[in-house]
Amino acid sequence: MKTAKLLLNVVLITTLFTSCYTEVIVDDFVEAPVVNVNQVLNSHELWYVDINQTVGFGEVPFLQKAFTISFINGVVYANNNLVGIGSSGDGFGIDVATYNANNMILDVNHDIDGFTTFDVFIIDGNTIELYNPTTDTSYFLDGYQRNTFDYDFVFYDNIHYFLQEYEAWEKTYTSEMGAINEFDNENYLQFLSGGNDSTFRSSQDGFDTIANNLVWDYTGVYGIADIAGNLNLKTLTLDYDFFDNEFFELSVIDDSTIALYHSSSDTVYEFEGRGYIQYLKRSNAKEKGAISVEKKRKFKNERKDNPRDNTRG
Repeated sequence: MKTAKLLLNVVLITTLFTSCYTEVIVDDFVEAPVVNVNQVLNSHELWYVDINQTVGFGEVPFLQKAFTISFINGVVYANNNLVGIGSSGDGFGIDVATYNANNMILDVNHDIDGFTTFDVFIIDGNTIELYNPTTDTSYFLDGYQRNTFDYDFVFYDNIHYFLQEYEAWEKTYTSEMGAINEFDNENYLQFLSGGNDSTFRSSQDGFDTIANNLVWDYTGVYGIADIAGNLNLKTLTLDYDFFDNEFFELSVIDDSTIALYHSSSDTVYEFEGRGYIQYLKRSNAKEKGAISVEKKRKFKNERKDNPRDNTRG
């Protein structure tokens, strides 16, 4: 009887061990789902380039200019301008490049800047990292659908770039109400880009002067600040050394018209943009009369060292 029990126990233990062993083997060979980089890139209609999160000290020109990029059937679209953002290209912007994606590698052939390659890393369900080994720099992109993307927030949060998207702003209206002041004589304003994001120029030339023929009488520094509780209203300060600073409340009437309320004189001015600059590529001076201007988005925070290196496999 004891012998029978012993044999029975051995059989049961062997059966249980074999069953567990088989189960462990099955578990060990469960394959992780294969990530398809094209599915990742196409999972969101718009990828917002969070420029403040950039890691590294290099630059990829087309990402440096773009507010958003999109990957559609082998074509890269970008919103490089704030003028028309949300309506240009049905919200996608303009065609700037072609791309090929495979094995978490993204190759982009920009229309002007040429070939660039990236390693693609998934940070979370809404964020990806594009690491460029050539410059050892990472850009972080946040994914959105067009119907949930806040185009207005991007516009007003970056409004200084909007002011730079015209060669000049011409004064077209001055309210009858308001005290006479020195700024009444200023008929044109220009806000410079390309490393001079805080520089403005003004001119007292006569109305309807062609932008390229304007004589800029004064060059100074300007600043834009938020007004608490009102996203759509900003302050604009123009630093005129010879008659002190001029302070305004800045509001946008449409994609080519701004209103400046001069609080010290209680005067309202309207300016219309002249000579729209479309930031397509690095330099398009010979294309359709465009002027050569390099747009560079400033960093609100200092860039950080990139922990990745060019030897990573």
